[in-house]
Amino acid sequence: MGFGIVAIAYISALLLTIALIFFVIYHIIAFDELKTDYKNPVDQCRNLNPLVLPEYCLHAFITLMFLFTWQLGAVIVNIPLLAYHIHRFKTRPVRSGVGLYHPTSILSSYELNRAMKEGWSMSLCCSLSNEVPEQPVLSPRSGHIFERRLIEKYLAETGVDPINQQPLSADELIEVKASPLVRPKPPHGTSIPAILKSLQDEWDAVMLQSFTMRQQLQTARQELSHALYQHDAACRVISRLMKEVTAAREALATLKPHTGIGASSTQPSTQEQETTKAATIDNSNLPEAIGLSEEIITQLQERAAQLTDERKKRGKTVPEGLAKARDISEYRQIASLVGIHSPSVPGILCLDISKSTPERIITGGNDKNAVVYNTQASQVVSILRGHTRKVSRVVYHQNEQLAFTASPDCTVRVWGIEQGQCASVIRAHSGPVTGLSLHAVGDYLLSSSSDGQWAVSDLVRGQVLVRVPVEKNGLLQGLTTAQFHPDGQILATGTVDGEVKIWDIRERRNAANFSHGVGTNQPLTAVSFSENGYYLASGGSDGQVKLWDLRKLKNFRTLTPEMEKPGSTYEIHDLEFDQSGTYLAVAGSDVRTYLCKQWDLLAVFSTHTSPATGVRFGPNAKTITSCSLDRTVKIFGEGEGLENAPMET
Repeated sequence: MGFGIVAIAYISALLLTIALIFFVIYHIIAFDELKTDYKNPVDQCRNLNPLVLPEYCLHAFITLMFLFTWQLGAVIVNIPLLAYHIHRFKTRPVRSGVGLYHPTSILSSYELNRAMKEGWSMSLCCSLSNEVPEQPVLSPRSGHIFERRLIEKYLAETGVDPINQQPLSADELIEVKASPLVRPKPPHGTSIPAILKSLQDEWDAVMLQSFTMRQQLQTARQELSHALYQHDAACRVISRLMKEVTAAREALATLKPHTGIGASSTQPSTQEQETTKAATIDNSNLPEAIGLSEEIITQLQERAAQLTDERKKRGKTVPEGLAKARDISEYRQIASLVGIHSPSVPGILCLDISKSTPERIITGGNDKNAVVYNTQASQVVSILRGHTRKVSRVVYHQNEQLAFTASPDCTVRVWGIEQGQCASVIRAHSGPVTGLSLHAVGDYLLSSSSDGQWAVSDLVRGQVLVRVPVEKNGLLQGLTTAQFHPDGQILATGTVDGEVKIWDIRERRNAANFSHGVGTNQPLTAVSFSENGYYLASGGSDGQVKLWDLRKLKNFRTLTPEMEKPGSTYEIHDLEFDQSGTYLAVAGSDVRTYLCKQWDLLAVFSTHTSPATGVRFGPNAKTITSCSLDRTVKIFGEGEGLENAPMET
């Protein structure tokens, strides 16, 4: 079926209507473009850039289309406007060439001046704010334009040009002369693409600022880390210097003259050496021994008679509360005291327990200090500093809070425990002091030395009473240990040749000699009198403990501790009888306890990781305390073992 004229006309009308709608829209856009003030009038004056001629032609074509589609209303409206455009085109002023408009024919003089200033000033953007400055200034260093207010604040903080970081002052800024203007409305916000472009620019600026902030944060972190390392190093240096100052003050204190026993002497070497190689002082600098007066001898005799009577009474009965042999055989480690002495110079060398306050013990170590510790309160009572070398012997006064320490620095020091201060220094020897023992009276102190002499000092008068040389074949024998008899009238010394020598104090003569190592010259390491007054135990580097009967002056028993490793020799460092004379403790490669008379081995405590150097019984042998080179003090007794021990420190 074919199309008729009516159908063709209808379809043509629809197509023309669609075209009309398109041209109407385009006409509106073009007409609006003719009225805008944002055409650049400077560009309109240039050759080959006609201003609105294409728009006028388009307007005429649209009017013809309205006439063709018989839109008479639109034609009536557009014909006068088209006539006005034709009149403007014919009467236009021409500067050069044909078909160019003059800007003044379109814009007024004020609008043209404003637009020209705006086009020029848009190039004067502040390099800091990216805005047109109100008071523009020029930097002679970088040639950039800045807002005076912003650049002056920046220079006040940094003093350099923000572009090239060269030194710049506010006086060097060059003011740029410009006529004041009123900022027009920015044209870049009139369309969606322009808005997107503006947002993109803002995003780029934010990203650049974020990158700069991250760089500054990283730099600040590095500077902070460096400052913290410097602070830590400074604290370490300060700590080391404080320790050095403390050590220097302690060394200076040893050079000052002391009141009391002895006179000042040459400072001994501070380098730790073996006893046989230790520094000595001149005998001429030692105070003279004043001897035993009749008053002292009478006091010693009366005290000896009193102690003998008390000992005989105690010997008839077993002390009440004394630990039984089977109980001791079941002793376990109930406490381990760690960290009492300095870890930098490990090792505890000696030990003693207060008889009046059994919860207090005193230890001496390689760190040149003696430490008084309260085992019941689990705290250090006092640290006794003053020796320039290790503390080899310690003694706790049986009635008072006094302590005595001996050292290879050739001195014996008397300490007030509560004050922690040295009360006096006894200088009775020219060599390292190796033995220390307190008389039962409590006023006289026995000391022995590797210089081959033993001495008795009066603690009350502050004088050396007796100094006796120990000779063999015309040569002095170095002494390794010494101890008073419980009665206080005799004493025993051990020599480097392995001999035990018994001395009468009143007559200062050698009463008896025992050879500990038959056929050998191994040094003696420890001696101990039994409380019954009849037995003497001696231990030597040969690993044997020998028991001597002082009534018959002979050896009646030899104990040879067996080592777990075949071929190794047992080390003996200390011996101790309990207060009843029932048990004997040996400190060496381990800690052992023997039952006296039967001399049966009751217990072996091998929890120390290094050789034990000291051992003491507690009251009624309820506890056994030992010290070791492993820097620990261990207490053995009845209990559930170390796992539940509350005294671990």
